[in-house]
Amino acid sequence: MPSSSSSGDAPTNVRAPADDLRSSRRSISYHSVDVSGLKIFYREAGPVDAPAVLLLHGFPSSSRMWEPLLPLLADRHHLIAPDYPGFGHSSAPPPSEFSYTFDNIADVIGELIAKLGLTSYVLLMQDYGGPVGFRIALAHPERIRGLIIQNAVSYEQGLSPLWEARRKYWADPAHELEALKANFTSLEATRQRHLGSSAHPERYDPDTWIDEYAFLTRPGQAEIQTTLFLDYRTNVASYPKWQDWLRRTRPPMLVVWGKYDPSFTVAGATAYRDDVPDAEVHMLEAGHFALDEATDEIATLVRGFLARLGTTN
Repeated sequence: MPSSSSSGDAPTNVRAPADDLRSSRRSISYHSVDVSGLKIFYREAGPVDAPAVLLLHGFPSSSRMWEPLLPLLADRHHLIAPDYPGFGHSSAPPPSEFSYTFDNIADVIGELIAKLGLTSYVLLMQDYGGPVGFRIALAHPERIRGLIIQNAVSYEQGLSPLWEARRKYWADPAHELEALKANFTSLEATRQRHLGSSAHPERYDPDTWIDEYAFLTRPGQAEIQTTLFLDYRTNVASYPKWQDWLRRTRPPMLVVWGKYDPSFTVAGATAYRDDVPDAEVHMLEAGHFALDEATDEIATLVRGFLARLGTTN
């Protein structure tokens, strides 16, 4: 019996060629290591002597968001996808025991990079991965072979009207906390972060936002995430510094952008060309988590970009 479409139109089914029908689980392994007393979890795929790619996840996800992509890149690249402190399977101490700032998260991931012996890599950054990744890049610019940006904003014009309520929280966290939760951490906000304004909601697995909401409602998570989001204002304040670094260094850059994102506008994607004129920018029929709907397209674009960088590790 054909499935129904929540959009009211006939469902759009994508026929997968037989070549796609093969197991990919063998290419991924799962690890936890101690970093400054924290258990940091990461997913790993591909040959350890291949060129490295560090995949940095968004909110409220974890390294799990990269699962569809990892096996599509693992034949030629060494892939490392960590969970930040407070996310996924990594340690989540209360804010009284760990200071949840983007500076501290970047420091922890930087220590993980050192522990794994990565000295040259491409950064693949989505959402929160942008602020974490730019801090890592500016700390060790000599290690950066290229940047791949998927719905991670570094320009004010990329922030949608949803950020008006979020800015109010930064200005008055005590009185704006409940409004922030409705705008940012509620079940509906978590669902809408995936669907955005996509014309094909039937393409989206509801388990993604149900699982993310279950994560957000774990004991202690509300305090962790609202504390970290209060520090997000430091990212906006850092935009000029990141833009200056991009203008001066002009790293190889690929931007793949889901245009149905309710939080980050397409202007946030095209703005990268202002500072890196040779940046490759691709608008996708997808939302904030573009891998939900455009896995194959993203894999093709990323593989092509990485191939053009060459094989130097």
